Amino acid sequence: MRILIVGSTYAPFSNGQAIFTLNLAQQLARFHPVSVIVPSDQGQTYHTQKNGVDVQYLWTVGLSFLHPDALYTPFPASVIHQVIKNFKPDIVHIQDHYPLCYYVYYIARQYGLKVIGTNHFVPENLAPVIPFMENYKNSFNWILWNWMLFLYKRLDIVTAQSKKAVEILQNKRIRVHPKPITCGVSLERFFPDANVDRTLWRRKYGLDSKKVVFLFVGRVDGEKRLDVIIHALHKLKRNDIQFAIAGRGAYLSKLSELVDQLDLNDKVSFTGYIPNDHLPALLNSVDIFTMPSQAELLSIATLEAMATARPVLLADALALPELVTDGENGFLFKVGDVDHAAEKISYLADNPDLWQKMGASSFERAQMHSLEHMRLGFEDVYQKTLMEASC
Repeated sequence: MRILIVGSTYAPFSNGQAIFTLNLAQQLARFHPVSVIVPSDQGQTYHTQKNGVDVQYLWTVGLSFLHPDALYTPFPASVIHQVIKNFKPDIVHIQDHYPLCYYVYYIARQYGLKVIGTNHFVPENLAPVIPFMENYKNSFNWILWNWMLFLYKRLDIVTAQSKKAVEILQNKRIRVHPKPITCGVSLERFFPDANVDRTLWRRKYGLDSKKVVFLFVGRVDGEKRLDVIIHALHKLKRNDIQFAIAGRGAYLSKLSELVDQLDLNDKVSFTGYIPNDHLPALLNSVDIFTMPSQAELLSIATLEAMATARPVLLADALALPELVTDGENGFLFKVGDVDHAAEKISYLADNPDLWQKMGASSFERAQMHSLEHMRLGFEDVYQKTLMEASC
């Protein structure tokens, strides 16, 4: 099969959709010709080939007044036509409903191509970049969902990363029957590594070797609800716990101000962006991974932590409960609930004898989300879609 993948974000960006799309493209490219069309990280149009994936980056206009990673691709039609004519894809796989994918969908249909889509969207993802959205939440949710469904109802098949993500789409009465396929984790890169020098890696990123370290990795944006963990630490008033926030995003300065206001600079550390080749070692150097987000359709970062055998502390929101069972590989806390989060943080910190068993359970669960599982799932979807087209 010749597969064309299109989305609004890709490497070198490091958000969840970009990581998913990169992993998918590179896994498929081991067995199939793969081409990718995405907005340019450099502003200008350019073309590259890496790990077997042919990538066409399109001229972009930055929308930094909305979000540092927000990009718009004006007038992409001629390049899309050129890529389709030259590459001759059998199937097109879009990753979102934003303008570039709209263009690709309509042009692909002109060539009689089948188009499938993976949904990475929930309205909460856009809340931090839309002024006053919280004041008119119901209206904005209706508008945003209908924007997404306008395109996705027209696709040949839709996939999502988890059972919960599929359920959300079904509740929106999407025409096509959505299929769950994991977003995947690289088990070749993320695994328990006893050779990692924990003290060295903690020192490298300003983490205390004597404290219980809870780590978050990802976009530092409002829907991640990192403020909940910060307030929980303030409530606990313990000196043996450190919270490390690894990543960058639009909410970073607000969180830094909050830490200053609560006088928690010795308990909360901002590591900045962690290079991909450092992340497995850092995960192996901390004690517990936490994802307090209210808007995760699965969570690649959590899967990476689980693959390194970390216990996890997750918000009881959307698909995160699919990754943890209370007391087995970690705990859930009520989304946005500072008191409940503080209770679970304290329990985990006080019971290090549970970490190894919980970590082993996390590791076992992560095996079901390998990149190979993801690739096979999408190959099956592509083949079935093409077979139906030929009947």
